[in-house]
Amino acid sequence: MLHFSTAEFARRRSALAAEMARRNLEAMLLFAPESQYWLTGHDSFGYCFFQCLVVHPGGMHLLTRSADLRQAQLTSNIPDIRIWADAEDADPALDLRALLAEIGVLHGRVGIETATHGLTARNWIQLEQALRGTRLVEASDIVPGLRLVKSAEEIACIRVAAEIADAAWAAALPLIRGGGSEAEILAALQGEIFRRGGDYPANPVVIGSGDHALLCRYHSGRRVLAGRDQITLEWAGVWRHYHAALMRTVLVGTADARHLALHAAAAEALAACEAALKPGATTGEVFAEHARVLDSHGLSAHRLNACGYALGARFAPSWMEPQMFIPGGRVRIAPGQVWFLHMILMDSDSGAAMCLGRSSLVGENGAEPLSALPLDLEIRPAG
Repeated sequence: MLHFSTAEFARRRSALAAEMARRNLEAMLLFAPESQYWLTGHDSFGYCFFQCLVVHPGGMHLLTRSADLRQAQLTSNIPDIRIWADAEDADPALDLRALLAEIGVLHGRVGIETATHGLTARNWIQLEQALRGTRLVEASDIVPGLRLVKSAEEIACIRVAAEIADAAWAAALPLIRGGGSEAEILAALQGEIFRRGGDYPANPVVIGSGDHALLCRYHSGRRVLAGRDQITLEWAGVWRHYHAALMRTVLVGTADARHLALHAAAAEALAACEAALKPGATTGEVFAEHARVLDSHGLSAHRLNACGYALGARFAPSWMEPQMFIPGGRVRIAPGQVWFLHMILMDSDSGAAMCLGRSSLVGENGAEPLSALPLDLEIRPAG
């Protein structure tokens, strides 16, 4: 069930080994599911428990629960899978200690991922106590940094994800009209992703109409659209866990002057950011274009303090990579990176929402939008 070639996995392993050597790390403790998936193909939500991939020059070892034994055997290339036993007083950190002692790195300099939902605070407390003699070195940035530039095999996955995202929109858009149900819209959108062989997204699709169109997070509950309404959707096509995100606000009935003005500003800002998304630029410079354009329209109070983030293979609870377009961002843009740019305008004074976003692949000469969808403002029938 491996989704990538042997040569691709070897390239990834070599890149990690080189970075470990550069930082003088004798081993790495990988808790992030994205890191485990990227390096080995291991595909599971078992990271909600204690699950650690130990990587060192001599090999790779996964410490996990019995429920994930066959998951690791069938989805990964991990040669050694260790099981910690479920019990009321289980302390898998002690099992990890024994493993590190066995491979001779217990008292060495060991990198660890802590900036991940794959390591809870409780598990960290146990780990810190169990590994008091180990020189743990914060290394949460290593694998995300290596994953930032995509290989040809990864880009192929992302292009499929982008096609799926467009198809999902085509399935959902006819249902956006007065009297239309958010439940049916969401079912059509997500259902099309599944029909095309795509995956669950790493976070729920954002959908909200009326006042809730101003939200950029999922919330429970479904609404029926009125004859004059607004609806915001943020979704992603997903293929082999690789995401291609899109975002739109659609109007129902008619467009008032405020909505038209917000859309014009969002489209201008998106074009400026995409023009700035080129090799050598920084994430802060791209964000500066977002702020410059929207502030020139008098919208500083209605925009966010971020305008997008990197994309790749991600697991719940978020499809966002850690690299973001923020003020002063220092990440360098390079060919092979994939970024989602979102122009999010939430005018609480007027109650108007307007969001416009799409994903781009960075090439040698700049950004290539991955979606074929138009950026025009969609105005759907009142009934």
